[in-house]
Amino acid sequence: MLEWFSQLSHVYQALIAGIFTWGMTALGAAVVFLVRSVNNKLLNTMQGFAAGVMIAASFWSLLAPALEFSEKAGQIPWIPAAIGFLLGGIFIRGLDVVIPHMHAHASSGHQTEGRKSNLNKSTLLLLAITLHNIPEGLALGVAFGAIGHATDSGLMAAVGLAIGIGIQNIPEGTALSLPIHGDGKSKWRAFNFGQASALVEPVFAVIGAAAVLLVTPLLPYALAFAAGAMIFVVVEELIPESQSGENTDLATLGLMVGFTIMMILDVSLG
Repeated sequence: MLEWFSQLSHVYQALIAGIFTWGMTALGAAVVFLVRSVNNKLLNTMQGFAAGVMIAASFWSLLAPALEFSEKAGQIPWIPAAIGFLLGGIFIRGLDVVIPHMHAHASSGHQTEGRKSNLNKSTLLLLAITLHNIPEGLALGVAFGAIGHATDSGLMAAVGLAIGIGIQNIPEGTALSLPIHGDGKSKWRAFNFGQASALVEPVFAVIGAAAVLLVTPLLPYALAFAAGAMIFVVVEELIPESQSGENTDLATLGLMVGFTIMMILDVSLG
């Protein structure tokens, strides 16, 4: 299977990886069929776990290869990394301003962000999760697009990133479907909202891979851009949500476990 996968173009590899991470989100969303109500301890712990995975992936899978590529290309290593990282955060901030959404811990419409709209709470929750699945898709794309370029990040490193994002997408799907069901929607409707939030990942994985393959000098900027976008999501959304209840210690331990697992995956496979 791995040999077959390695023979595919990097765009197709990114697409398959995006479909995999979407499937893991759907798996997490399916938890709504097994439980009746939201367990805040579990929810906060899973949100912390997801944050830890994204922080580790941002450095080992994205920023470190960006610095390495720039250095081998004879550039000042930190310039593309710094520019791309900041632009990634600015990009997500721009989407935050334009797209109406509501974070999962919000209890009323007064806590919505973005442009004013008449969208219902379930749709606003969906848009919030969808927003932070965009950088995950981009991260997958640029990681697979980087294969074969002047970095040491090969196929297994990109596969490790896909596995890590897929693992943390399970709690993301759960963190969306359970609150929507708790808000009065049917389990099927809550599941559909949960899995739909990750449909952007295959799309942006293809965009990210195609961009760095067509314009090779973009690679360090693209890697750092994805890292910056992911860190913005972690600090602006995942950590505050995981710490919003009475389970701050569990959420923090979840973050550390997620960080450790992603670090091990990246170092061992990369």
